[in-house]
This record gives sequence, C-alpha cells and structure tokens, in this order.
Amino acid sequence: MVNGWLKTEFGIRANKVGHSPAEALIALAMHGTEIIQMADDRSAIDSAVRTVVTEQAGLAELARALDNGLAGPFAQSINALREIAGRVIVTGVGKSGHIGSKIAATLASTGTPAFFVHPVEANHGDLGMIAKDDLIIAMSWSGETRELKGIVAYSKRFSIPLIAITSGDDSALAREADIVLCVPKANEACPHGLAPTTSTLMMLVMGDALAIALLEARGFTADNFRTFHPGGQLGASLTKIGDVMHTGDRLPLIGSGTGMRDAILEISQKGFGCVGIVADDGSLAGLVTDGDLRRHIDSDLLAMSVDEVMTVDPKTISPDTLAATALQIVNSSAITNIMVTEDNRPVGIVHLHDLLRIGAA
Repeated sequence: MVNGWLKTEFGIRANKVGHSPAEALIALAMHGTEIIQMADDRSAIDSAVRTVVTEQAGLAELARALDNGLAGPFAQSINALREIAGRVIVTGVGKSGHIGSKIAATLASTGTPAFFVHPVEANHGDLGMIAKDDLIIAMSWSGETRELKGIVAYSKRFSIPLIAITSGDDSALAREADIVLCVPKANEACPHGLAPTTSTLMMLVMGDALAIALLEARGFTADNFRTFHPGGQLGASLTKIGDVMHTGDRLPLIGSGTGMRDAILEISQKGFGCVGIVADDGSLAGLVTDGDLRRHIDSDLLAMSVDEVMTVDPKTISPDTLAATALQIVNSSAITNIMVTEDNRPVGIVHLHDLLRIGAA
C-alpha cells in the first residue's frame, strides 16, 4: 500500500521531472526499499516533532499554573525551604525517583543541602538518614504510590515538613502533605498515554524552579557556585583571574617617556607580545603591542618614545573577573593578552593560553 505522504511526495517529484503520477508509481515499485526508508525517516521525524510539541504544551500549562493557582503553594514552599536548619530529602519511586535524584543534585549544587532517599530503602532502615530539622519533598504523579507510605508516616510522627509534588490534588499524598505543588495534568507524549514523558518533564521543571528560586532568594553567587563545582570546564570558567594572572617580575611594564628600543627589549624578554606603560602616578597609561610595532614599522620607530606608539586606554580587567568573562573579552576584542588592574594600577597580565590551559574554553 502506498500512503498519502508517498503519493504526494512522489507526485510532486514526478511533476518536477515531467512524469505522470502513473509513471511515478512505477518508479515507486522499482525503488521500493529506498522509498520505504524515506517514509520511515519521515515518520520518525514526525514522531519526534509531535513529542516536543506535546511536552511544550505541558510546560505551558505548568507556567500558567505557577502564575495562578500554584503561586501560593510555591511561595510557601520557598519559605519553608529557606527556614529549615537541616537538609532537603527528595524521594520518589520509578520515573519520579529518577527525576527526584536529579532535583536533589541540582539543589545541592546551588547551595541547598539535599540528597535523594529511595522510599523502599527508607522502609528498611534508611529512615534513620532523615533528621527532625530536615524537609521532605515527595514526588508521585498519581499521589497514590504505596511505597511512599512509610516515609510519609515518618514525617508525620516526627513533625518533619512534607512538600508533595503530584498531579493528584485529592490523593493520599496530597492529603498528608503540608504543602502541595499540584502539577496540572497534561497529555503524555507517548501515543498510548502510558509512558511517563510530559509528566516527568513537568516534575523536573518544577524542581528546577524551586532550586533557582531558592538560589536567587539566598543571593547565591557565581563564586558560591564555584565552591560546589571545582572540576571540569564549569569550574575553570568560574576561576577568578587573580588565581591565574602573571605578577611581579613576570609583568611587562615600563615608565612613560621610555624609548621604543627599551620597550622592544621588554616585550622580547617577558614574552607576552606587549608592554604596559605606567604613568608617574603608577596608573596604566597605555599598552604597546606587537600590532602597534607593525603599524609604525615605516616610521623611525627606534627614535620614538612609547607615548607616541602606545594604545591609550587599553582593555583591562580586575583580579575578581571570572575566567569565562575574560575569555569572552579576549575573543570579542581579537587580542591575546589583557592587563589586570586595581584602581587603574597594573597588578597582573593574563594570556589567552592561560585561559586555555585551565580549561575555561
């Protein structure tokens, strides 16, 4: 059987080359394997697009809910999370459990001590990991997950605050929770409506929303973030320039009014391809670079002073600048070095290679 897409697709192709629809069908029969593969590819793409659109619709519903009915419980959740002296315990079973593990990791990495406790393991001794100063976030799409009964009962027995993330607004979990973040029901991307897809994405986004709102409420900075992310490119990009800059005798500097012969010697000896020009008051007056030398090659360069050649008001950064920011400045300005200053006084220099060496790129 030739489906509508194949008829349309090959009808168009036939018209483009002057063939009739009948001749196109003959071609269809002659190139069956190729055509079936094309149909399969089209079907897979249609499925992928449908999945994305369905999940987008679910997130749109969640955004509307947060703007309306969920606004109160969400604000209550942030206040409760800010007030606890202990940790956040995230729990859930199945796909909700996998999402819960990620949410716990996100909370922990953004300044809220948190970890995941599996409810089944909790029923066999891990309840001892939960202290009276903690707060529990229990996740269940239906709100009727039987494995959560033990940890819910434990929260009641020891007055441990319980936040439920569920779509079951009148479920067993919702009735026992102190705060209910009721995620709106939405169509699953699964064509049978069975595999958790849109629902798990919405619960994940709810967890991310909690983590980011807490991060902002606590004034969590990039420097704080680096404390929890010392490794990899992320940690490198959060490194401060003061930790990698060259200082002291390595810093290429000469005074204002110096002749270009001495400037060229300083550039050669320090190996950065530039030299900073320091005014009488110690401030950075300018910078002589390899580019400046090339631009004055036709002049009587050695008879000139640095003040006649230097680039005035060169780009600078402070020691507190993040490596990622410095890299962006270097790339956008098409330079390889940048001076580090405090109160416009040169205290260091950073080369592009320094940023690459620590893995900021």
